[in-house]
Amino acid sequence: MDTKWRNRIKIIGWLVLFAFGVGGVISALINENDYYQRNYFKTSQFHHELDTFTQYIHAFEITYRTKEEMKEAVTVSKNEIENQRYHDGSLTEQIRGIEQQYQPRIDEARANKNEKIAEIYVKERDQKIDEVTKNFESDENIKKSIMEEKIENIEAYFKELENYRQEYENYQETFAYYLKNTETGQIFSNLPTKNSEIVDQYIDEENMYYIASYPTKENGYLVFNQDPLVIGYHMVDLPPNNSNDLYEGKIGVSKEAPLTNMIMQNYQNYDNQRIVYWIYTLAGILALAASGILGKRMAVIGKLAPSKWQSKYNSIPFDAALFLQGIFIIASMALIDNTSYIYFNIAADDIIINLGFLTIVIGLTMVQAIYLFNRLKTITSEKDVWRKTIIGRVLKRTKNFFGAIVNTFRNAFLNRRVGTQVFLLLTIVFSFGILTALIFVDEDFIALFIPAILIIGLPLMILIIKRTGYFNQILSNASALAKGEFKPDLSIVGGSVFAKLAEDINQMKSGVKTSQNAQAKSERLKTELITNVSHDLRTPLTSIITYSDLLKNPQLSEDERNAYIEIIDRKSKRLKVLIDDLFEVSKMASGAIELTKAKVDIVQLLQQSLAEYNETMEESHVQFRVSNPEHPIYAFVDGQKLWRVFDNIIGNITKYSLEHSRAYIIIKDENHQVMITFKNVSKYELSENIDELFERFKRGDESRHTDGSGLGLAIAKSIIDLHGGTLEIDVDGDLFKVTVILSLLDQ
Repeated sequence: MDTKWRNRIKIIGWLVLFAFGVGGVISALINENDYYQRNYFKTSQFHHELDTFTQYIHAFEITYRTKEEMKEAVTVSKNEIENQRYHDGSLTEQIRGIEQQYQPRIDEARANKNEKIAEIYVKERDQKIDEVTKNFESDENIKKSIMEEKIENIEAYFKELENYRQEYENYQETFAYYLKNTETGQIFSNLPTKNSEIVDQYIDEENMYYIASYPTKENGYLVFNQDPLVIGYHMVDLPPNNSNDLYEGKIGVSKEAPLTNMIMQNYQNYDNQRIVYWIYTLAGILALAASGILGKRMAVIGKLAPSKWQSKYNSIPFDAALFLQGIFIIASMALIDNTSYIYFNIAADDIIINLGFLTIVIGLTMVQAIYLFNRLKTITSEKDVWRKTIIGRVLKRTKNFFGAIVNTFRNAFLNRRVGTQVFLLLTIVFSFGILTALIFVDEDFIALFIPAILIIGLPLMILIIKRTGYFNQILSNASALAKGEFKPDLSIVGGSVFAKLAEDINQMKSGVKTSQNAQAKSERLKTELITNVSHDLRTPLTSIITYSDLLKNPQLSEDERNAYIEIIDRKSKRLKVLIDDLFEVSKMASGAIELTKAKVDIVQLLQQSLAEYNETMEESHVQFRVSNPEHPIYAFVDGQKLWRVFDNIIGNITKYSLEHSRAYIIIKDENHQVMITFKNVSKYELSENIDELFERFKRGDESRHTDGSGLGLAIAKSIIDLHGGTLEIDVDGDLFKVTVILSLLDQ
């Protein structure tokens, strides 16, 4: 605990040292122009005082006229009269404006049955109209009004000017001046004499602390600023002042000036302040250097700004963090300037307090700067920063708001016909609203209102009622459809959007019926699938169980035992084939199977598949006719999976073909595709629904007395689909045709 407190005290001490150093260096830079000079009268502060004094000379001496003189000099030009006359418009416009100003007041007073107030308003209105009318009939009224305004401005000007007189008199105690207009020869001076030959006896180095001579190489001639001392009274006609007038002479700071004068106090304190300035500057530089060395040794950065607070600082919006940093920098500069003022005026009692505040503010500024710098290093994109600013969030919400409005209007005109109709309808209704309101203003509008109601309003109302009824029918039909109920189809009336909507709902109803039929069919096929799977799996399993029980009889002969074992073996293999096919078709349906593709000769692969069925083909009494090109046909396929397709199709031909019939297998290549066609005559009656033949466990032998899993065509189609090809089935009576199409390998 003691170690933690010692570390905190060290950090606080370092901050005080650093704040003092920064304050001293920055203060030195700020006040360099004032305290670098050896004499107060060379500082910018004194020259500002000198410029202020010359401005007072300009106001109280050069351009000064008495109030009476300025009033007597007031004139009104024809242009001023015209501007004043037409300032508020023409005579008609001004009269209309006055009437519009008073008429609501008069009407309100009369509505409240307060006739006296109404008469007062009428009297005021008529009086103002009379005054405006006289202004256009004669110039005298306007001229009189302008002159009164100018005299009022003169009074205000002199009242404000007198506020500066005391300060001007204070300057007079400090400065001695003798100035002469080089053009007119007019002399302005506060010396006992205006004789230019003896001016040097009064304004010389013996009597003056400082002398500014005009003209000199450094100063040139004195030129007065033409802007008035009292700002804001532009209507006052001040005496003309030629800004090009040049003045020669001298201005000096008298040694007889009272020491209580502010300029003299600054002069007396300047040397002491200059010494303090250099001490403060050197001490600041040394303190800043020492803080740099100590800060590096103490690893101050990590202790001032612990990394555990970085994430919380990063949660502050970026622009808010920058603004906060700017506020602290400005506060630091203000405190530095205030602290330097205290130092230079040797106000030691306030030094500790200001230094304490400065230490706190600079410390917080440094902490924020460290966190801000670390945050800038993590920035990955400008967009990311922009999204985290308050301005960015406001602009985004504003954009979303106006975007929503735009989308609302866009959606309203998504169907232009509907949008246009609604817009026109609202325009008509709004127009009728305005027309109704105008009737209360002027009864003459009723003559326009009644025909508009009869010609436009009533037909429009009837149309809206009819469309509303039609729309309600559509809503009722749609609601019933959502509940699964089927009402009679909606009538299609006209070509409106409601008619199109009714047509779409009728189509949806038809689609729902089709979907329900398809769902019923799917449920039927699912039931058949479960039944077929149960039958095909239970048959060999029953045989296995039965003959296994028979094998338990110890009195069986060897021939019977061998026969039973052979049957169990055959049925087990049959059961294995069924289960393997079921797993394989499930994997294909889920997309869990992968193809191992390679360059394969389709002709050769088909011949190998046929060779596997030589014995079966001879026993089936079906004559196979194979037609294939002499050249090889290459495709990029999984040879093992494609062999399975050929095996399943050829196996179906041998099982389900009519005895003593022919089966045709044809291979053709055209348009970068290979087409393999299998045709045979079925010995079983085929379903008219070809799609059902692809269903799992669907077999041509509905009695299910033949071997087979019923998954052959389903597996074959899944394999061809995985290759991006097509497998199609055509049935024409008992003629069964399978067509496999695959893409050829580019040569």
